[in-house]
Amino acid sequence: MDGFTVVVGLIMVIGFIGIVVPLLPGLLLIWAAVLLWATETQTAAGWAVLGVSTILALVGILFQYLLPGRRMAKAGVPTASTLAGAVLGMIGFFVVPVVGLFLGFVLGIYLAERSRLGTQTAALSSTKHAVKAIALSVGIELLTGLAIAGTWVVGVITSA
Repeated sequence: MDGFTVVVGLIMVIGFIGIVVPLLPGLLLIWAAVLLWATETQTAAGWAVLGVSTILALVGILFQYLLPGRRMAKAGVPTASTLAGAVLGMIGFFVVPVVGLFLGFVLGIYLAERSRLGTQTAALSSTKHAVKAIALSVGIELLTGLAIAGTWVVGVITSA
């Protein structure tokens, strides 16, 4: 294993950290590491791994945004509450580094639902569904990243 392959692997590790700690574009970094590796190796295996990784990334991103939103809509959380959560999440990202995005999103959902529904119990129920949606989104992104990294490892082994 050469130094370049190790650097590509480290970029992927940073990408995984970016998935869990939303300071970096995690999945994009993992995919970009494969792109970097494929352009450096210039082999058929490298291009095949890049193609598969691109498809995995696109499908993962699609599911990452469709499935959680669908679950929230099914639970009765309206788009306006989700937008309020997104706005407060963005503000929270800058106010409280690292965890502010998550805290702001949850607080935004809670406040919007509390205002809309009028009771704390109903607002907490909607907020619980929003937290589950966040967990689902992160889980999908992690699994997609693992699938891309696994594809890359197979490519490294087969092109060695």
